[in-house]
Amino acid sequence: MSFLGNTSSTSNTSSAATGQELLNDITINNPPEDSIEDLSFSPQQDLLAVASWDKKVRIYEIDPNTGNNQGKALYEHNAPVFSSRWSLDGTKVISGGADNQVKIFDLASQQQQQIGQHDAPVRSVRYVECGPTNTPVVASGSWDKTLKYWDMRTPNPVSTINLPERCYSMDASQKLLVVGCADRHISIIDLNNPQQIFKTSQSPLKWQTRVISCYPQANGFAIGSIEGRCAIQYITESEQKKFGFSFKCHRKSGPTTNSRTSSAGESQAYPVNAISFHPIFGTFSTAGSDGTFCFWDKDAKQRLKSFPELPGTISATAFNKNGSIFAYAVSYDWSLGYMGNRPDYPNFIKLHAIKEAEIKQKNKR
Repeated sequence: MSFLGNTSSTSNTSSAATGQELLNDITINNPPEDSIEDLSFSPQQDLLAVASWDKKVRIYEIDPNTGNNQGKALYEHNAPVFSSRWSLDGTKVISGGADNQVKIFDLASQQQQQIGQHDAPVRSVRYVECGPTNTPVVASGSWDKTLKYWDMRTPNPVSTINLPERCYSMDASQKLLVVGCADRHISIIDLNNPQQIFKTSQSPLKWQTRVISCYPQANGFAIGSIEGRCAIQYITESEQKKFGFSFKCHRKSGPTTNSRTSSAGESQAYPVNAISFHPIFGTFSTAGSDGTFCFWDKDAKQRLKSFPELPGTISATAFNKNGSIFAYAVSYDWSLGYMGNRPDYPNFIKLHAIKEAEIKQKNKR
């Protein structure tokens, strides 16, 4: 059941936006007071964790039938929070931010504790399972050019990996952990052997990496860059040769002022801020500084659905545990520096009830 009617609708939605698709989307009540940096759903229930520049992590409870939502918990860092994620059992939230700290929050006791420390802001955190025994640890990637693992019981990291550059984005799926660093460096880690980098490469995209997102099957990852491109990458050479490619997205034709500069007549490229994979179908969303999000099928190399432009940049997205809800944050993404920010910039989170026809692979022709 969904708050938009039937999710299993198989009516043939065309991939173009009609302008009506987002009218019934539900707004999250009492959103953050500053830019929203990360959205993450619990893998166990319909709870949404939100990291914000207002130094807080908020946790919202959502009714999947009506979309009604309310704040359930809140805790603070000493500086903007850049990343928040859930433990696999859904009992805890981890977070990292500009105070260089990694924190963990226990939902039952409503207690938070600092479990990690870096020498520079923490850009990304992930809850992962390492080695043959699936030991649960928190991985944190920082601008201090390190990746650290914390086991939550001791103040010192279990292990530290030196990265080639500052961590800009990081994601994990099963035993795959991928870190996107400055200067287009990509570091791939096999969590069966978490103490070392399994493979390094350069992003195939020409410009700065903005987001990395691992496939649910853990055999590869997607990269989004500031030039409005997305690259589909695979871990093994044979799969990469066969299935790897990159494509343009989040571009507008004609000159405008809100993007990477280009001469008249060329399309304007906007940063791809967020890539989220659907947990059931393995299709994915991209969202960008052009204020739009789209759904894609990487295997068919096809766009499944475009959505209407929103009144600001989209900074973060997430699917819930069964892929019936898609959350997106319209919020200043700092792509134009502090000059681009203004007091009345939109800052909200919406919940879109997924229709199967929007996100499911089309039948092979």
